[in-house]
Amino acid sequence: MGFFGQVSVLVITHNEAANIGRTLDAIRLARKILIVDSGSTDETLEIVRRHPNTQIVERAFDSFAEQCNFGLARLPPGWVLSLDADYELSADLVAEIDKLAPSEAICGYSASFVYRIHGKALRSTLYPPRTVLYRRERASYRNEGHGHRVVIDGTVGKLAAPIYHDDRKPLSRWLSSQQGYAKREATHLLAAPPGTLRRTDRIRLMAWPAPILVFFYTLLIKRCLFDGWAGWLYVLQRTLAELLIAIEIVDRRLLGRRS
Repeated sequence: MGFFGQVSVLVITHNEAANIGRTLDAIRLARKILIVDSGSTDETLEIVRRHPNTQIVERAFDSFAEQCNFGLARLPPGWVLSLDADYELSADLVAEIDKLAPSEAICGYSASFVYRIHGKALRSTLYPPRTVLYRRERASYRNEGHGHRVVIDGTVGKLAAPIYHDDRKPLSRWLSSQQGYAKREATHLLAAPPGTLRRTDRIRLMAWPAPILVFFYTLLIKRCLFDGWAGWLYVLQRTLAELLIAIEIVDRRLLGRRS
């Protein structure tokens, strides 16, 4: 048995029928796959039940960090691979993980992403590398803006092969989620103590520059201009997401509030 057979997988789901099958197909080598679902009403759970080694637990959603910490507490000690339901491990990454022999000093591994739009890979993306594989007992999640991140107590190495980020849910679902994301991100930016924000977040806090910069950065510097309609969709999505955050920040400043 390779290393992958010693790994438990954690996946957070809510109405992910368009994605979850591809995610699970790529991780069949795992010893256990825990699905933390927050009330899916589509075929998500039916698809999950067709895959071996899966267990479903349900929890009402309050935040991504709380969902992940809830899931971690229900996994056995050892290594955990934490995936979003629209992640698909590349075959090279599965093989790379299966050959790992980490020393006691290594507590986690980060992976980079290839962003896909309806199956078409983009040349580049704004999506940063993430720590996705780690020792359960050395990890915990915390909320950060509209998202979340895992905090690892120890050294984090890097995996060479990528994960595919490929969300094929309808565009209407993406649009409906963005206002909620923008509200949480604006709250985070406005409440952050001075001097603690990264440069990109300081630009976001200025409101007006961020949508303009993101448009040209993704189009030209990230070369999405050369990815056809898939590239244009990504550029427009990222620009709209930044625009909604900017609108939230300006609106709250006019009203004199931070939350």
